[in-house]
Amino acid sequence: MGGTFHGATVITLDAKGRVALPTRHREALAANKGELVLTAHPDGCLLLYPMDAWEPVRAQVEKFPSLNTQASWWKRLLLGHEEHLTPDASGRILVSPALRIYAKLERELVMFGQGAYFELWDNGQWTAKLTQAMAQSGGTPPPGMEDFSL
Repeated sequence: MGGTFHGATVITLDAKGRVALPTRHREALAANKGELVLTAHPDGCLLLYPMDAWEPVRAQVEKFPSLNTQASWWKRLLLGHEEHLTPDASGRILVSPALRIYAKLERELVMFGQGAYFELWDNGQWTAKLTQAMAQSGGTPPPGMEDFSL
């Protein structure tokens, strides 16, 4: 199921809407014939999955109840924005205009490994969301993580 993706990398969106995948992750992302999935996340970022890691997620999303309004919106967001990509010879992928608009991507992006996938954020959007989240939480872990220690 591909590699375990971790770490943060600053990447640049070029004038044609392409981003170069970090060299250290290209081999793991290239598993499964190099096919990747890029889609929208409800928090305003993009998700980048190797195809083999995306397929079980997609299967779950397809089962969302169609008569539940919130579930239908999540399904529309995740599957409606789903794009299948193959990196070019330089390790770049093209981010469609629809996804660039959705995630408010400008030039400087931050790519965060999340285990089986990556999150792609506009750097300005990421900074604003992180600041807001930390202010709201007061630095307190969420329920279920009371015993978590660093």
